[in-house]
Amino acid sequence: MTDIYSINTSNSEDFIVYLPLISKKHGEINTISFGTINISCEVQYLPELQDSIVISEQLCKELQLPKDGKTHLIFHEQNLHLGPLIGIFTAGFTDSPLRPIGERSLFFAKFLSLDQSIGLFTFVFGAHHIDWENGTVEGFTHGKDGWKKCSFPFPNVVYDRLPNRRIENHQALKLVKKRLTEEYCIPWYNPGFFNKWSVHQLLIKDMKVAKYLPETIQQPTISQMEELLSIYQNIYLKPENGSLGLGVFQLMYSREENTYYSRYRDDNEINRLRKYPSIEHFLKVAFKDRLLSNYLAQQGIKLIRLDGKSIDFRIHTNKNEHGDWKITALAAKVAGKGSVTTHLNNGGVVKTLEEIYDDPTERLKAFHDLTEAAILLSESIDHSIPGFIGEIGFDFGIDQEGRVWMFEANSKPGRSIFTHPELKDADLLSRKSSLQYGYYLTKKAIFSPEDIINEEV
Repeated sequence: MTDIYSINTSNSEDFIVYLPLISKKHGEINTISFGTINISCEVQYLPELQDSIVISEQLCKELQLPKDGKTHLIFHEQNLHLGPLIGIFTAGFTDSPLRPIGERSLFFAKFLSLDQSIGLFTFVFGAHHIDWENGTVEGFTHGKDGWKKCSFPFPNVVYDRLPNRRIENHQALKLVKKRLTEEYCIPWYNPGFFNKWSVHQLLIKDMKVAKYLPETIQQPTISQMEELLSIYQNIYLKPENGSLGLGVFQLMYSREENTYYSRYRDDNEINRLRKYPSIEHFLKVAFKDRLLSNYLAQQGIKLIRLDGKSIDFRIHTNKNEHGDWKITALAAKVAGKGSVTTHLNNGGVVKTLEEIYDDPTERLKAFHDLTEAAILLSESIDHSIPGFIGEIGFDFGIDQEGRVWMFEANSKPGRSIFTHPELKDADLLSRKSSLQYGYYLTKKAIFSPEDIINEEV
């Protein structure tokens, strides 16, 4: 992002904005906006201003604009837009001044600490922080002095970071989104958690990406599971709306023994490998109170391995300030001993490609194949699902013949891979990109509001 300007204030009580002389090319300006507040103003141009603007303190107060900071200047139809102002919407607030969003406070602080480096203003808010009558939000910011609560106008865009499906389906939170998007035409990005089966159905119709999808059956019957096992020898049973590898079972069939094996994580979070004479017995003993109608059965893949342990890959894709998909992070995950998945909470370990592939040629091929798949799949999902999707986390596998498979796509990907010290830059890039996409949507809402309305439906 370029053209970021420092904000300075004057003691004047007049509604005057001083801009660099180069800004004169945008024509006459008679109003200024911050978030959804719009105020008449006078604009004057000063040759000595280069990368800064000067605003009267009174005008800052009326705009609810922080007195210092950095901003973009967006000119459109005699109006100067500052910011943009991005509201990060979530739930789970506490009364603690040190951890106002509980265990996720550090997660949000990392996002908020980035805004000024890219010329944005950000705050975190929940449904109960909105004053609908006055069009303001009491949001949380984070800076050198820690957490602070400030009043803001309604934002230019909303970045959805609701923590889980249960909270997302809360009627009051749905109403917030409905009012802000429909009544105020505010773009809302990254809405909704993906449903595994819905995503599979959309992608299987796209010839460019269908090749990456393992065979998958929704609400499998015992006979369908038997058939998959006869072809692939092992399958995975996954909750249709699950996450973090919870509730996943690997089911294997041994022709020599005419016996079934299941690998899973039990209620005490211990990895188990158990033997069963039949699928019915497995369902009765290990599956317990779960319903197959809530599950998908997916073809097992013979993945590449490291020290005998399965490897898969997490890739984060983000839209940038131009609205284009790009790769922001790529890491391998090595399964823990006896684990059914590579998730870190199941004992998995994060590795870089350099730690997985000694041969540079093999490493380059894996990088090319994985990133190509991730971009194609991102574009396909984005094209197929309504609304504004700004980031996706993919779980990929590479089989022993070098073929790439996509196991899962997550609309609100976790960030556990960034615990690896070599992925600090990727962590920063992915967070920056999430906010930069908000800048892109702000400009789209200003210059082409009809596109926002059509895409949000």
